[in-house]
Amino acid sequence: MANIKSARKRAKQAEKTRKHNMGLRSRMRTQIKNVIKACDAGDKDAAVAAYKDAVPVIDSMVNKGIVNKNKAARHKSRLNKRVKALAA
Repeated sequence: MANIKSARKRAKQAEKTRKHNMGLRSRMRTQIKNVIKACDAGDKDAAVAAYKDAVPVIDSMVNKGIVNKNKAARHKSRLNKRVKALAA
């Protein structure tokens, strides 16, 4: 643990932020898994609905700085590809 008071405070703040970010990241991953589960089950309507729910969550993680914009774009692209494959 840090000796200087300001460093102690920063350590506490960093831990609090880390926990908050973990929750947000977990939320994003859950949304992604929901789309994948619906696709694997072959339920097109559920997959489309899950995808529509997941996209704003993924985008908000980019705005919050939780994930890089390219990673978010990659996730959205791959999920969209899976959903579109159900229609064919």
